[in-house]
Amino acid sequence: MDPLTKLELAIAATKHGAGKRKLATRVRHGGLDALSQNLEVLDGASRHRVRDEAEQLAERGTTAFLRGSAQYPRLLDLIENAPPVLFALGNDSLLLEPGIGVCGARNVSGDGVQAAMTCGQTAASQGLVSVSGYARGVDMATHVSTLRAGGATIIVLPEGIDHFRVKRGEFSDAWDPSRALVLSQFSPTQPWTTGGAMTRNGVIIGLSLALVVVEAGETGGTLAAGKRALELGRRVIALEFTDTPRGNKMLLDRGAVAAADKTELSDFLNALRFVAEEPVRPNEVDPQELLIPELPGPARR
Repeated sequence: MDPLTKLELAIAATKHGAGKRKLATRVRHGGLDALSQNLEVLDGASRHRVRDEAEQLAERGTTAFLRGSAQYPRLLDLIENAPPVLFALGNDSLLLEPGIGVCGARNVSGDGVQAAMTCGQTAASQGLVSVSGYARGVDMATHVSTLRAGGATIIVLPEGIDHFRVKRGEFSDAWDPSRALVLSQFSPTQPWTTGGAMTRNGVIIGLSLALVVVEAGETGGTLAAGKRALELGRRVIALEFTDTPRGNKMLLDRGAVAAADKTELSDFLNALRFVAEEPVRPNEVDPQELLIPELPGPARR
């Protein structure tokens, strides 16, 4: 399938799909056929608009990944309600590399910023791609530190990919498009919403061998992401501080692994990296076995 047709199918799915949940279910069971049918039912005028938008996206270097195709990220595909499509801008070969998710508050503490920077630096040193959102605070600290350390990073947007701009300041200073990928599961023009941010967390989790929680409050999106990752069978690493955030403690009580310093975090990520490098033979290894390796050290509560 040519790149322009993929973009057309992705646009039709996000703009003209009759009920996102219903379409996601159809795609999970019907794959590319379900996406093709979604485009084929459009009238002539709608098809023309979809084609025009696809051409504009292609001119800006945007591509699309479709669930049901061989190119769709394998770990994300294991999640039942994974998005039918992903719009991508940048180095899409990063989707083939093992990744580590990092999440935390926008209004993060000074200790939290330093911890997020450590996460990015450590992931880069271990050859893991950092995966995070695009908000201030933990997200930006992770991306900046990863890029500065020579690593690669994936930015998962809570809005349409048309809204992506390289933010000024430390991020633009560190920016290297050859080591970055921007993803969105939403219609290219969709604006930011709280619901979009919560939904987007599923992609961060799905692309990651584990999710590092920097600072989680008693409520909010970071805690919800940690809980969701545990529900999906992904390893959650909750950071410990002198005064550990309440949300981090709640995740530890639910089965997250604790990391109190850079050495412990590095050991955990190193174990994940070697798990990711283990060869997987079809019909011999359950992909789910890749998701919860035995990590070194006890989980402190």
